[in-house]
Amino acid sequence: MSERAQVLVDLDAIRHNVALLAERAAGAEVLTVVKADGYGHGAEQVARAALDAGASRIGVASLDEAVALRDKGITAPLLCWLDVPGTDFAQAAERGIEVSVASAEQLAALPAGLPVHLKIDTGLNRNGCPPVDWPELTRAAARSGHPVVAMWSHLACADEPGHASIAAQAKRFDEAYAIARDAGLDPLRHLANSAATLTLPELHYDIVRPGIATYGLNPCPQPEDLVPAMTFRSSVVLVKRAPEGESVSYGHTWTADRDTTLGLIPVGYADGVPRSLSGRFSVWCNGKRRPVRGRVCMDQIVADFGDDEVTPGDEVTLFGTGADGEPTATEWADTLGTIDYEIVTGMYRPRVQRGYRGTGA
Repeated sequence: MSERAQVLVDLDAIRHNVALLAERAAGAEVLTVVKADGYGHGAEQVARAALDAGASRIGVASLDEAVALRDKGITAPLLCWLDVPGTDFAQAAERGIEVSVASAEQLAALPAGLPVHLKIDTGLNRNGCPPVDWPELTRAAARSGHPVVAMWSHLACADEPGHASIAAQAKRFDEAYAIARDAGLDPLRHLANSAATLTLPELHYDIVRPGIATYGLNPCPQPEDLVPAMTFRSSVVLVKRAPEGESVSYGHTWTADRDTTLGLIPVGYADGVPRSLSGRFSVWCNGKRRPVRGRVCMDQIVADFGDDEVTPGDEVTLFGTGADGEPTATEWADTLGTIDYEIVTGMYRPRVQRGYRGTGA
């Protein structure tokens, strides 16, 4: 490969995952979430693949993200849900973008006739209308002339089967729906995220709203037939033999206990390799895992090849699907005590080229 660092996205994996989610949705529509540039995979490309595979709606966080998709020719129903006060929603009206509303004040600030989704806070206590204000919001929406496409909420612990909050949030959601109906509304409903789409069919309602599972990363404790779509790769740029007793990288945190061959790889924390992985991970090259020695630097890491052959230009996989034994984004996350969402989303970086394979690439 000619790039110093590349994220390669498999669009057929995206299609496989969305088709699986659509099958699990059992008749509910699939709204595929492509916020944060498709969790680092490319919002436009993921949206097109998802729509090909059975999704019928697309969701993003901000109006800017939604406008960018419209400008690239995505014509499916498109929802955005988190913008700052004073945002000019005229662009949403012009481009047929649906907007989430969590208060009567937000509703009143929108251009006339703009389609809305009303968000009720059922216990995540983040975005959403507090239950005490929900009757006012639904009555205001019924009077407003805005088409109310749907009502929705977000689950806090769907990835923890049996957690008491799941049933509590579902109950509040159903109560909020009854209030919306009493106000004269007839909204679609969406509550299920990736984990709920995969494990809680009773919460699918009219639309499911998967995010991370679209990208092949499993939010559930049990195995699922999801295929990770992102591979992060680079190549060896320099090979040298290090004698026993030589140390590697800043701080000399690792010292060779025997003669060994080191391969220099031109990626570092500026390219999405967390410095906190130093001494705690390996890369895949020439059919084996190779431990990374010493600290992760801004632009480079050093892998230990022992007595194996390695040549400048040999391809290195930092993480991938895991099918051949290579590390995965989930493995990185587990090592760091974080979630794989953070790993893949963090790969959208200026020096990391993004490429695609599969149908439509």
